[in-house]
Amino acid sequence: MQHLAPKSYRSDVKPTWCEDCGDYKVLDAITEAFSELNIKAHDTVMVAGVGCSSRLPFYTKTYGFHTIHGRALPIATGIKVANPERTVITVGGDGDGFSIGGNHFIHTSRKNPNITYIVMDNEVYGLTKGQNSPTSHEDLLTKINPYEVIEDRINPVLMALSFNTSYIARGYSDNLDQVRELIIGGIKHEGFSFIHILSPCTQYNTKFTNETIAQRLKPLPADHDKTDRIAGMKLAMTQEPLYTGLFYQINKPTLEQKLNHIRSVALSNVQKDDYSIKDVIKQFQ
Repeated sequence: MQHLAPKSYRSDVKPTWCEDCGDYKVLDAITEAFSELNIKAHDTVMVAGVGCSSRLPFYTKTYGFHTIHGRALPIATGIKVANPERTVITVGGDGDGFSIGGNHFIHTSRKNPNITYIVMDNEVYGLTKGQNSPTSHEDLLTKINPYEVIEDRINPVLMALSFNTSYIARGYSDNLDQVRELIIGGIKHEGFSFIHILSPCTQYNTKFTNETIAQRLKPLPADHDKTDRIAGMKLAMTQEPLYTGLFYQINKPTLEQKLNHIRSVALSNVQKDDYSIKDVIKQFQ
């Protein structure tokens, strides 16, 4: 089977990211994953919220939906339920996904729709020129925290593990091969896959750079049991080193499978000969 080249999935729109932004390599990893899986662009939907990384759908030839801030996941879920044959990829950043959109991360994990969520985490609000995000280091001083940071930072992988998200991985944008393989695994996974990608901002975050990240990273132990959620939590809590790879993966019914079951049960109770919408309305009067 002949596969399309990764560049075949790129649109003519030129990315507007800053020079050396980690999101460039995430875009490369996504298009390489599409090529490897021989995904058809016209059967794929990229959904994004608001932020630097959320501009990514503009740069591909797939269908795209640029939603409102923090609401990419419920819209992506709706698209998948309405058209389950489509490959649905959601992209965004740490502000969009873990601040205003944090509640949807929880409930999408509960629903387990068969979609992939790629978060490019630069630990800062880059599009609005440098404010603290939920994942910012405690000593990152910005325009809104010029003296000290008053909020604790969050741990996205540990959060996902606590939600029992069915596929959880962490990668680093500069490691293209690793990120591509994690995205391929996430797309192939039947259920909600969460891929947390460390993607430095070269303009507004001096505490989170390629230099500071590279010396902290370490692959997950080769003998790590990816079905052991508690073991995954212990490794996710470690910041020195900062582990990358596939933390957790389990199989459980997807949202689409559950809805199909409910639909079949409901329809089995309907007698077509005497079915009337009036009878349904009476139930609510």
